[in-house]
Amino acid sequence: MKYIKFFEDLRIEDVPAVGGKNASLGQMIAELAQKDVLVPTGFATTSQAYWYYLEHNNFVEPIKKIMSELTSIHDLKTLQKVGSGVRSLIEGGTLPDDFAQEITAAYAQLSQKYNQENCDVAVRSSATAEDLPTASFAGQQETFLNVRGNEQLLESCKKSIASLFTNRAIVYRVEQGFDHFKVALSVGVQKMVRSDLASSGVIFTLDTESGFKDSVIINSSYGLGETIVKGEVTPDEFVVHKPLLQKGFTPIIKKRCGEKKVKIIYADGGKTETVDVKSDEQNKFSLTDDEIIKLARDSVVIEDHYSAIKKSWSPMDIEWAKDGNDGKLYIIQARPETVHSQQKVNVVTTYTLDAQQQQDVIAIGQSIGKQIVSGIARVVNDVSGIESVQDGEIIVTDMTDPDWVPAMKRSAGIITNRGGRTCHAAIVSRELGIPAIVGAQSVTTKIKNGQMITLDCSQGSSGFIYDGELSFSTQAMELDTVPKIPVELMVNIADPESAFATSQLPVSGVGLARLEFIINNVIKVHPMALLQPEKVTDKKIVDDIKSITAAYKDGSSFFVDQLACGIGMIAAAFYPHPVIVRLSDFKTNEYRNLIGGSFFEPHEENPMLGFRGASRYYHELYKDAFALECAALKKVREVMGLTNVKVMVPFVRTVTEGKKVIEELANNGLVKGDNNLELVMMCEIPSNVILVDEFAQLFDGFSIGSNDLTQLTLGVDRDSEILADMFDERDAAVKKMLELAIVGANNNKKYIGICGQAPSDYPELAEFLIEKGITSLSLNSDSVLSFLMRFKK
Repeated sequence: MKYIKFFEDLRIEDVPAVGGKNASLGQMIAELAQKDVLVPTGFATTSQAYWYYLEHNNFVEPIKKIMSELTSIHDLKTLQKVGSGVRSLIEGGTLPDDFAQEITAAYAQLSQKYNQENCDVAVRSSATAEDLPTASFAGQQETFLNVRGNEQLLESCKKSIASLFTNRAIVYRVEQGFDHFKVALSVGVQKMVRSDLASSGVIFTLDTESGFKDSVIINSSYGLGETIVKGEVTPDEFVVHKPLLQKGFTPIIKKRCGEKKVKIIYADGGKTETVDVKSDEQNKFSLTDDEIIKLARDSVVIEDHYSAIKKSWSPMDIEWAKDGNDGKLYIIQARPETVHSQQKVNVVTTYTLDAQQQQDVIAIGQSIGKQIVSGIARVVNDVSGIESVQDGEIIVTDMTDPDWVPAMKRSAGIITNRGGRTCHAAIVSRELGIPAIVGAQSVTTKIKNGQMITLDCSQGSSGFIYDGELSFSTQAMELDTVPKIPVELMVNIADPESAFATSQLPVSGVGLARLEFIINNVIKVHPMALLQPEKVTDKKIVDDIKSITAAYKDGSSFFVDQLACGIGMIAAAFYPHPVIVRLSDFKTNEYRNLIGGSFFEPHEENPMLGFRGASRYYHELYKDAFALECAALKKVREVMGLTNVKVMVPFVRTVTEGKKVIEELANNGLVKGDNNLELVMMCEIPSNVILVDEFAQLFDGFSIGSNDLTQLTLGVDRDSEILADMFDERDAAVKKMLELAIVGANNNKKYIGICGQAPSDYPELAEFLIEKGITSLSLNSDSVLSFLMRFKK
């Protein structure tokens, strides 16, 4: 055939003839089938066919004439007029007979291959200059789904050719410096995967926010994949850790169930329609664990293949679909990721809102980017209003599509009602280097047009929108200028969603990972309410628990899986460096605040000195819940393979209690020394310091909790405002305790660190601890750079 190439005959070097998408499909079909990567086949029209079509209809000169009217891509009215005019012209053309016959013959051959009469196909565009290593603005040209029969196919091919002149494609070429008449379009015709009967989505082989390269991010929703890109759903999100996946483990370190309220399915007449998803399906994961791992493995195979071709790391942006008939997972597109792969991570910059400001939260959504910006909100209901956006304003809308790009470039930030981290607004915001908050629900009604707002994407995966203009500070440090300090510098972390970004700080691991944050913000339910639901008699609470745990077979598996994912995210971010995970240390009043907690927690006069820490783990009132904690840690170390996790026991009052906890850990499969498991003890009670030699016989090391140690040494309630002036870690008595703990641990040849904020707040205390021989200092992430800068000076 003169104008048609079947995918099997294409390779990556055929980009000039068939564009990046089609060449990539051919490359994968030819080279990766033997590695069990399934790609639906099809065929492509060539760039030669594109020029043949234009010349046959004498379109070149008329197109040039129309295009000459556009003198500035910022003139949106003219842009829209020109784009529409060229597209209408091309769509009204006639396909040359020999070209049309080749298309229908190839289609017949494809249908025969799949044993179908007029098989269903997707018609996609593949421009010969698209997917450059520096940019790939999402959705430049059009895609047509569920196309059947010769008539529909030929008409879709013409529309696909015309889509080379969508408004966003015109703008893209101007910005990239391409001549409109030196870029051709190849039409890709690919067998559809019946994901309308199952699920589909997008994969990135790196973290799209931080650029963390050891992760695979999978987004998934029901039906055809357009709902995710268009932001019509908040998809499920799964994260897999690449290094341990390649070692044979099952390191699924994140599973979040999204609001999958609608899906696109096949409709009669070769069309598609959007329908509601049943409520029980909305609350369940759209992929099994085995399917998550299969997609992650395929993605790594694809990344490795293209990295070998490029001879350097090539992270990938991949589209996939599950066929509801055969149950198999297919890769339907793969292209290089174009944002983080082009960045050199040499400078770490942190943004922090200045303290003691009135912070009225308007809405919360998923954050894109790590910046903070303030600006006037420009509420735009649809694309017809984008001309109202002025430079430096923050666009507030339901959802963007590719026609919004010119306005997005003028904005300081984007906020949308709908969408997930792989929707159009998120993708383009990353490429433009501006922050965005997507899926913030009802922001177009909560925010007034012209209102001054602050958009904060600095706090991990959740983005916050505040009323008014808030002040903030930034800190930056070049990684190759990080000063040497005489001890290991580690970081404290609570939110798993911030772990990938935090791991880019110049630290040696995690000195304190707090489980309380994961339990409080992700799990939300008291573990005993999950184990003994019959004791929860409040119907509303029962219904809340059922809703929260709907994606799991029971409450126990929900708790274990979600806690393991939270720990796993943190451990994977810093792998193979040590991550010290502190077992839960809620007080009874804090446990009571968890959903269902009031049915299981006693009332105490002084919870700070009550039923907390180690005392809970072996007690009949809580030991069954503690077993769930242990099961999560066991899963992290054995199933995920994250053996860099160390376990830390808080608030161990006596040596006997230490022995009881170690025994309880062993009963639940966490045996000190097995699989290199290390047990660390919080040193935060005077008895820990006084009997440091005895405790050293039980544990592998210590971590000083300066807050509780100060409180219990001085007899000062750390939460008392009246006594706040007396709470001081620099007090002579506290310093003596610190010195004794360090000397005692060193005498016993045990690790000893500190995980309190005091060394950062008081430089002289840090110098004191270093002088006395402490092993490591662990600081909150927002203090690391300022701490290092003091040494730099």
